[in-house]
Amino acid sequence: METKDFNFDQIVPRKGTGCVKWDAQPPFGVSGEDIIPLWVADMDFQAAPCIRKAMQKRMDHGVFGYTAVPESWYAAVCNWFASRHGWNFQKEDIIYTTGVVPAISAVIKALCRPEEKVVVLTPVYNCFFSSIRNNGCKVSESPLKVCDGPRYEIDFQDLEAKLADKDAKLLLFCNPHNPAGRVWTRGELERVADLARKHGVVVVSDEIHCEIVRPGYNYTPFGTVDSGNCISLCSPSKSFNIAGLQMAAIITPNEEWRRLTDRAININEVCDVNPFAPVAGEAAYSREGARWLDAMNGYIDGNYRFLCERFRASAPQFPVFQMEGTYLVWVDCSAAGIDSDRLEELLLRQNRVWVNSGTMYGVPGFIRINIATSRRLLSEGLDRLFEGLESITSKNSEH
Repeated sequence: METKDFNFDQIVPRKGTGCVKWDAQPPFGVSGEDIIPLWVADMDFQAAPCIRKAMQKRMDHGVFGYTAVPESWYAAVCNWFASRHGWNFQKEDIIYTTGVVPAISAVIKALCRPEEKVVVLTPVYNCFFSSIRNNGCKVSESPLKVCDGPRYEIDFQDLEAKLADKDAKLLLFCNPHNPAGRVWTRGELERVADLARKHGVVVVSDEIHCEIVRPGYNYTPFGTVDSGNCISLCSPSKSFNIAGLQMAAIITPNEEWRRLTDRAININEVCDVNPFAPVAGEAAYSREGARWLDAMNGYIDGNYRFLCERFRASAPQFPVFQMEGTYLVWVDCSAAGIDSDRLEELLLRQNRVWVNSGTMYGVPGFIRINIATSRRLLSEGLDRLFEGLESITSKNSEH
C-alpha cells in the first residue's frame, strides 16, 4: 500500500489535548513547551479514517451507558487473525479486558502464587517488571544475546536454566519484542515452546505490537506454534494508535486458565470497557483498517531507514540495533561515557528531546527512540539528539 493514500507527514498538534506523550510532566524537574517527545510508545498519526468514521457514528447516537461487547467484535478479532496471520481460534477462547497490561497482571494473579517466578527476556517492556512484582511474584531475567547486526537473539541455554527452576511458573514473552525490535521467527518460537513445555512453564505472549512489522519480516502468532501451552494477549491499540480507548483480548483454548483469568479480571475490576472501544476495534480489524495499517508500516519503515542513515552520517559510534518490528529503535549509547539515565536527563534538559533510558527496560547503556511521528518532527528530534550526543561525548572524553 502506498503511503500517499494517507497523510502521515501531517503534523497534528497534540499539546493541550491531555495526551501523555506531549502533555505529561517530564522527569528531572524539566519543563517547557519546546520539547520534542520521542519516548512513550504512542504514534502521532491520526487513527485510520474508517475508525474515526465508526466512532463518529457512535458519538452521534449520544448515549454512552455501560457497554455490552457485541458478537460482531468477537467475529472481527477471529476473522482478522485467521485471514491475516493464519491463526484460528473461536469466540469462546477470548476474554476481553481494558488493556494488555491489565491482562498481564490478571494472568499472573490467576496462574502464579506469591514468591513464584516469572521469566522475562531482557531488555524488555518496563511494565513486565511492575506487573510481576505487584502480584507478589519474582522476576527471573534471561538476558538476550547481542549478535552481529547488531541484533538480539535468545540465549537458549540460559533460558532453559531459568525455565528449569522449580519456582518458575510463567514465561512472559514479548512478540514482537519491545524494545529489542525483534520479530521472532517460527523456528525461534518453536524452540521457546519446546523448552517451556519441557519444564512445565506456561507461555504468556504479549503480542500488542504484532501488526507493526517491516518489509521482509513476518509475525508468527505464538498461538500457531503451541496454543495448548500459551495465553496470547492482543490489541489493536498500538498498531492503530487507539491505546486511549482501552481494550484488549486474552486468547487461549484452555478453559481452566480462562476461568481463573476471568476471576482475576473481576477481582482487579478491569472487566468493563467503554462504548467506543469495541466500535474502534471492529473498524480497525477491517479491510479499510488493513489498508491504513499497510501504509503506516511503509511509513515507519521509511522513518527507520532515514534514522539509520542519519546515525551513520552523524553518530556512527552509537550502534543502532536492527529493528524488524515495532516503531521503537534501540541504540547503544555506551560511547557517551555516562549512565543512560543521566544521558536521558541531559538530552531532555539541554537539547529538549525526550527519549527513554534503557535502565527502565532492565539494561542500562541504551536509549529507546520512538519513530512513529512525522518525518519532519523526527528529523528535528534527531538534530537535537546528535547535537546533544556530540556535546556530551566530547565533554566526557576530556575527563
